[in-house]
Amino acid sequence: MTMLDKMRRHKNWLKWSLGLVVLAFVIFYIPDFLRGTGADAASGDTIAKVQGHDITAGEFRRSYEAQLQAYRTAYGGNMNDQLIKQLGIDRQILSQMVDERAALAEADRLGIDANDEEVRQRILSIPAFQENGAFIGEQRYQQLLRMQRPPMTPDEFENSVHRQLIVEKLRASLSEWMSISDRDLEQEYRRRNNKVKLAVAHFTADTFRSQVTASDAEITSYFNAHTTDFKIPEKRKIRYLLVDVDALRAKVVVPSADIERAYNNNIDQYSTPEQVRASHILLKTEGKDDAAVKAKAEDILKQAKSGADFAELAKKHSEDEASAKNGGDLDYFGKGKMVPEFDQAVFAMQPGQISDQPVKTQYGYHIIKVVDKKPGTSRTLAEVRQQISDQLSYERAQAQAADLSESLAKQISKPADLDKVAKAQGLTVQESGFFARDESIIGLGPAPEAASRAFEMNQGEVAGPLRASRGFVFETVVAKQDSYVPKIEEVKERVRDVVVKQKARDLSKQKAAEIAAKLKSASDFVNAAKAAGVEAKTTELIARDSPIPDVGNAPAVEDTAFSLPVGGVSDPIQTDSGTAVIKVLEKQEVTPDEWKNNRDHFREELLADRRNRFFTAYMAKAKQKMKIEVNREALQRAVS
Repeated sequence: MTMLDKMRRHKNWLKWSLGLVVLAFVIFYIPDFLRGTGADAASGDTIAKVQGHDITAGEFRRSYEAQLQAYRTAYGGNMNDQLIKQLGIDRQILSQMVDERAALAEADRLGIDANDEEVRQRILSIPAFQENGAFIGEQRYQQLLRMQRPPMTPDEFENSVHRQLIVEKLRASLSEWMSISDRDLEQEYRRRNNKVKLAVAHFTADTFRSQVTASDAEITSYFNAHTTDFKIPEKRKIRYLLVDVDALRAKVVVPSADIERAYNNNIDQYSTPEQVRASHILLKTEGKDDAAVKAKAEDILKQAKSGADFAELAKKHSEDEASAKNGGDLDYFGKGKMVPEFDQAVFAMQPGQISDQPVKTQYGYHIIKVVDKKPGTSRTLAEVRQQISDQLSYERAQAQAADLSESLAKQISKPADLDKVAKAQGLTVQESGFFARDESIIGLGPAPEAASRAFEMNQGEVAGPLRASRGFVFETVVAKQDSYVPKIEEVKERVRDVVVKQKARDLSKQKAAEIAAKLKSASDFVNAAKAAGVEAKTTELIARDSPIPDVGNAPAVEDTAFSLPVGGVSDPIQTDSGTAVIKVLEKQEVTPDEWKNNRDHFREELLADRRNRFFTAYMAKAKQKMKIEVNREALQRAVS
């Protein structure tokens, strides 16, 4: 009996409805629930164990396929299988699932659980399962789950909700005690939102490199004082057998019928629906008198209809903070992207038209202006034939490589088997140079899994198949090189470059110091800098952590900028790439009204951020005490 079977016993007031429900939860809810959802009955391999909590191949595969579908929905043909694999989506998903299982293990240790009633209430609260404030009914509930890609059963979905609730309760029990004082809250808000406009004269170190040299004595002196900076990391050397996807792909022939079938089965990927560009003015109704808000909306609508500038009206009156500053502009969007009432109204209007009356939605009253419309388009089969052929050939080569790798895995158990299998298959065993954990392996390119495993193995062992950018790898470690402090001869050029860069920065500081006094007394900072041979650039109003022209992110420059008064000119400030002298042209500080209006929201945002950081740090430490095992061969089979 599913959780919703139990609901009928306790909630006889649940109303059944026949209307269509908006599938918003596909985007907004399912991704969270999919972390570790149910398994294909035939996929019982265990990919990982986290303190006794298994992650099966079926559970992983469901999450993996759901993530692939999400990427393809968002990016269409631009997000092909090759790119998805290069992004390491499989490793990201496994990491998420391991994190969730670790949280469940910690919840077990602390005696935290979620009961059936809590799961029921959570499901009932999901908007996609409601219509007119009531549950949509068991039949449509199951139908919605079957419509997911891949489909879900009620048990799978409800178990995932159960797990999510446990993790939420664990997070709350560990971090809800955290708070922040009003004084600290306001101080942080102002730190993030006060803005400053600057004129920046930046003396870039690179422009002085040609004027400096580094003698052998200087190089030796710097190296002796900073030997640990040049320490050579631990390295490995491997012999490996590569099942090359590109080599297999060159032999794949994709029949025209298969290309046509793929085109017809995925026609949505090659179609762009009708789009509209609109602007709106939103007056929110939450906590307000509906009639009064409507009357105000009608008055603003009358002004817009009478010829008033719509963008200016939006900037003045709209309560949609994201679009108001842009004159209410919502840019282009397709059907289904907005709430139904807004969607219906805007797609019935023509470019230049303003809605005849305010449109009421769950957010309030909207005054809408349609700016432009783009008709739907479809790319023909001829236009995308090569793209589909390339994708199918890659997929088939990938499948062939995976099948071959799985077959070879049964034949390779010791280093000598690499040569025997290679000879039988017409492949080549190669030897890498020494590489560090975070370096590419020459001949393989980016292969983080293969590089990582090389540091976990002992000589005489064989690992594989392991994913690499070029295909699948079987490897054995043939040599190890411990970390060591090199002789100066090994790194002399690296040291020389560091010394030259430092001397160039010092020269940039010297040059800046020579003209800083002139810049401080000049009535025109920009022209005075130009006369001294450096171009001063003017920023927009910028907040902290914003990049500064020619400088980039420079905390020291920011600290000085916000400490100086308007009109103040700094002393030389060293940056990573040179030396800057700045003048404060304008300051914009948070107003009392702005602080009052944003205080509560910012408190929630800041607390959520601090609690997340605390929880992440707590779980990182908790995981160190847990037994976590990953079956990489099972993972490879699940992805393949």
